[in-house]
Amino acid sequence: MRKAADLAAEHHKVLDEITEPRLLTGDLWTVNTMLAAAPTPVISRVLDLDRTLWGDPAADWTIRMASAKTDERTAFWDTYGPRSTTSADAWRALIYEARHLGAIRLERHRLHNTSGVDNTYASMSAVLTKLI
Repeated sequence: MRKAADLAAEHHKVLDEITEPRLLTGDLWTVNTMLAAAPTPVISRVLDLDRTLWGDPAADWTIRMASAKTDERTAFWDTYGPRSTTSADAWRALIYEARHLGAIRLERHRLHNTSGVDNTYASMSAVLTKLI
């Protein structure tokens, strides 16, 4: 995590390209939403905002999870729109992944999941290799 933070500080201009932060929920999924009665479901309320922060929409946990697998999640991108694919976007995505891995590590530690904590080190190493 320290190495990722050092790289983020060193290359802050790439992160500073995001000039209009958005409200990120950090945990948007079906059980944290209320739907309004409509012919097409519409999210009317978002609940459980303990992981909320301001930042680049690409940094949100929801975006990470929508990108994790090529399955029914691909429908998300039909409405949300395509992700930007510049080299700066790709680099920021790696920094965001390092941040997510840090959060995952803490959650697994909280749950006494020792092997899960151990697995985050290999994942972080792979991210850091791409960042350097």
